[in-house]
Amino acid sequence: MYKLTALVSSLVLAVSTAPALAQSATKIGQHNAWGTYSYQAQNGKVCYVLTVPTDKQPPTLDHGDIFFFVSQRPGAKPSYEPQFIASYEFQSNSKVQVSVGNKSFSMFTKGKSAWVENPSDEPALIAAMRGGADMKVAAKSKRGNPTNYTFSLKGISAALGSIAQCK
Repeated sequence: MYKLTALVSSLVLAVSTAPALAQSATKIGQHNAWGTYSYQAQNGKVCYVLTVPTDKQPPTLDHGDIFFFVSQRPGAKPSYEPQFIASYEFQSNSKVQVSVGNKSFSMFTKGKSAWVENPSDEPALIAAMRGGADMKVAAKSKRGNPTNYTFSLKGISAALGSIAQCK
């Protein structure tokens, strides 16, 4: 995905909840649909993987840059935090629904980002992603527009493996 490198700067701006991302990220590698990156934070190096959707619906909307992002928490033995990032604000108190195969996960929204509602479900989502072919994400914009995205999961296991020992 040649677009990943060009879109990282947009991602950095979109993630207002993580000021450390404002510093420059370094691309580590590419694993099919998933790019791997790192940046230096105050408490150590942070590594993450990200991808862009293979399909955006409805096609009549300007979706802007859309990302699915999984970060490795510094000092954790791999503990991954999935995050969905849009270029638009989500509808207040709305949920983002993520599905991989027959498994579904709910994410809470704040601004332009969404995180797994129940942190204890994060390992199950990561396991589903590792075992799936693609992932569907449904969200609702601040304007009330329903949006749907498809992300390829090709390369997610290799990408996460490459950042498992992030230090």
